[in-house]
Amino acid sequence: MSLSPSCSRTLNGSVDVLSDADLLAVVLGTGRSVGVLAAVLLDGHGGLGGLARAGLGSLTSTRGVGAVKAARLAAALELGRRAAEESVRDRLEQLPHASAVYAWARSRLVPLEHEELWVLALDGQNGLRAARRAALGGLHGMHVAVRDPIRIALREAASVFVLVHNHPSGDPTPSREDIAFTQQVDRLAHQLGTPLVDHVVVGRGGYASMMELGMFRELGVEEASQTRRTRGLRTKMCTQPGKRERV
Repeated sequence: MSLSPSCSRTLNGSVDVLSDADLLAVVLGTGRSVGVLAAVLLDGHGGLGGLARAGLGSLTSTRGVGAVKAARLAAALELGRRAAEESVRDRLEQLPHASAVYAWARSRLVPLEHEELWVLALDGQNGLRAARRAALGGLHGMHVAVRDPIRIALREAASVFVLVHNHPSGDPTPSREDIAFTQQVDRLAHQLGTPLVDHVVVGRGGYASMMELGMFRELGVEEASQTRRTRGLRTKMCTQPGKRERV
């Protein structure tokens, strides 16, 4: 059986110099024109990020990719994701610092094409007790109640907690809705004795820490009445300003 040029270079210990297409060709194995097939897959899914998000059905819809090749590819991508998670475990000891939150979220949230809000529940030594998704939205936002992340933090017996969500646009700059929602959660969480210590927004362009940006507890003069109105308040957190709802 003849080996592809990419596979031969891998056996010679030169894996680090291979392109994405070459590495993908090695994963795909033998067959007619695996190098061309690898290039087609990358181009059709917009690169490795899109390929990592593709399901088995999307992979097998590409001519030349059967169930075995699709399964092999999905397994390799999952191994890569797990390896990335493994590499940041030591950084979790630095929670709740924003850089550690970003390290946790980078492989989980940054590649997504929809928004998700997660709660990182921390113990008294800032160790990660639990990570729970509080809301799932679409490309431009999500609906979430102020009490939802706090309820999760209380259920997980957190001493403090961190919020983290992604912007599919790639720009991690907090929107006005993000800031307003965070201030409402911050206020109510302090009242209930389980403080919110940061809200980190992540994207392909990096991350933004609302705590580091000084966006916490910027309360208006009607704080008391606003606090009462947090019951039943829902905010649309999105990358497009000016969209906020009450239900």
